[in-house]
Amino acid sequence: MKKPTQLTPAQAFDALYAFCAPALVRQTYLLCGRRELARESVERAFQLAWQRWPEVAVDRDPASWVRAAAHEYALSPWHRFRPRFRHPEPPPADAADRALLAVLLALPPSQRRTLLLYDGVGLDLPETAAETEASTPATAHRLLHARETLAASLPQLADPAALHERLAELASVERLRPARPATVRAGGEARARFWTRAAIAFTVTIIGATALTVRTAPTRYDPPVPSGRTVQGVPPEAAPGTLSKKQTALRKKLRSNPANGPQRLAPQPR
Repeated sequence: MKKPTQLTPAQAFDALYAFCAPALVRQTYLLCGRRELARESVERAFQLAWQRWPEVAVDRDPASWVRAAAHEYALSPWHRFRPRFRHPEPPPADAADRALLAVLLALPPSQRRTLLLYDGVGLDLPETAAETEASTPATAHRLLHARETLAASLPQLADPAALHERLAELASVERLRPARPATVRAGGEARARFWTRAAIAFTVTIIGATALTVRTAPTRYDPPVPSGRTVQGVPPEAAPGTLSKKQTALRKKLRSNPANGPQRLAPQPR
């Protein structure tokens, strides 16, 4: 009896991609309402899965792991600031499809995602709560509110079975094709290399800036010299003036004396 051939990581990834990506792109389109963003979200989710393949390969449900990553990326609020997503996309051609998609996109993101997972994908309530990282009561509350809002605008979809069928039909209308798995893997590897190099460059920059700071920073504290100011009230220094007649005569007398001084200061020989 032959042992089953063990798949390589690339083969296992390609098999998961071929199984999940086509349907996931259409589901994500119902979540965000943009075809290009749906493709991008699925590609980013699978690129992240390829970067973390040792973790994803042993996950209990790899398809759920990738779906959660794609939904979180598609619902990220920063997409509204991207220039390419500032203008609305052409709606579906059918009027019923346009009405259903408009009601879906009018729901809060958390309710829209819960409704899509439960009534569209077919998950049960605990699985939906786990994938959306919410409690089961909170998930049930979101689902009920989403159904009430949808039924108020489209009464014919108040039945969960009819809603499930219409969501599947709306998703299948758009012919959205994902990229090839090899292209997604190559893009994920290139993205990982880019961020690795960016992290290395940032670390080297920080180390260089720290070394320069340590080398050029002062090692002691020199208090600042206060600015000078004029001192008032100090008398000016007296300068020597001219000698009087009496002082001039005394100076001449002292200079003419042999001992340069009065006689009483010169020793007398005995």
